[in-house]
Amino acid sequence: MKLCVVAWAFFLLCGHASPQDKRAAVAGTMVTLPATIDHNRVIIQVGVPSPDGSTLAVQAWVDNGNPDLEMSRHLATLLALNVSCSDKECSAPPPREILVGSMTIPLTGIKQVHIPLKPVSAASVLAAGLNAEINIPSTVLRHYDVLVDFPGRKFTIAPPGTIHFLGLGTKVLINSENGLIQVPSQIDKKKYNLALDVGSCISFLSGELFDKLAADHSDWPHMTGAVGSANMWGMDEEPKWKLMRVGRVQYGPLFLTDVAVVALPKAVMDFLEKRAGIPTVGLLGSNVLLNYRVGLDYAHSTVYFDIGRLFNFPDFDVIGLVLRPEDDGRFTILGLGDNGGASVWLDDVEVGDSLIAVDGIPVRGSTMGQVWAMLGGTPGQERKLTIERRGKQFTITAKVRHFLGETSDSDAKKEKSRKP
Repeated sequence: MKLCVVAWAFFLLCGHASPQDKRAAVAGTMVTLPATIDHNRVIIQVGVPSPDGSTLAVQAWVDNGNPDLEMSRHLATLLALNVSCSDKECSAPPPREILVGSMTIPLTGIKQVHIPLKPVSAASVLAAGLNAEINIPSTVLRHYDVLVDFPGRKFTIAPPGTIHFLGLGTKVLINSENGLIQVPSQIDKKKYNLALDVGSCISFLSGELFDKLAADHSDWPHMTGAVGSANMWGMDEEPKWKLMRVGRVQYGPLFLTDVAVVALPKAVMDFLEKRAGIPTVGLLGSNVLLNYRVGLDYAHSTVYFDIGRLFNFPDFDVIGLVLRPEDDGRFTILGLGDNGGASVWLDDVEVGDSLIAVDGIPVRGSTMGQVWAMLGGTPGQERKLTIERRGKQFTITAKVRHFLGETSDSDAKKEKSRKP
């Protein structure tokens, strides 16, 4: 998902060879790499040829919901790109190619690379809290077969027609100019289009549809404040974001339940719809896809969902902070999640405080995924948070709570009743 639009268990596993991996070895025309799933984002290592003839190894974010190529200022400098800047961002002619394993991926169709305005201290990443220097956008991915194996932590890319996809397939709508994908879907027995965006850590619905569903289904869990996987970038609006679990979504061939979504403001929704080129009401992100191997067959306008596991990671069983990763590596507390009174559980925390450590482990310089792994756990577990306020540090004890769930409202009421 594009940084300027939303600017609004961390593991690296190779795993065992799957049948698709064996096919790759036999065919010799596809590449499979280990992937890091960090805050639900897919990160792989790629190579970028430098002017001196060497190849720079950098982390890349697989971002199929974004048509724009983006790069850190640090990498642009190493590549000696001709960078020009406005008061909002920088841009430059793109490098000629990137290397994904042994495969050369030309970037000849990309007109420019977008580079965020960053101070020198933070120029080595695309965004604070994200361990990547370049993304792989939809405009690049659309020329290939792509397989994102979330359970196996692997990423496969191959020439069209090379991957033998498994699982349930469905015809989708693909914008021929930018590769953005819309999946025919149903919510509350009404038909809609929802984008497929493995680059987004959370799912979104238009504010209009969100409010209608919330009014029609008051029993669906809801809350205010972007905690857990909804805490995307630490934007000023995130403490006020409205979240809800949609009871049932038919997404192509999938029947998904209890889908966590955030309400999108109309201006952002209008932008996404214009970019998609067809009517849409939002997007489903990686938070609902973590149990699947997701195959993108661009050449045949088909997406495949192959179930890889049944366990649902409890991404909202967390300490209820809303955080912003700063350019210098610190994490600022923007607010607290409010799930029917959850905010009373952290009376000692103030907006503007810095989170220094969790259970004695420093968080400075960590990714969002790493910090949220520290803040997660089983409801009722205690975590010792080291907080800094106006240069002074202190420690508080906070409990992991079950946000955005049926039991959290009653827990909040019990907690309130204990207050004097």
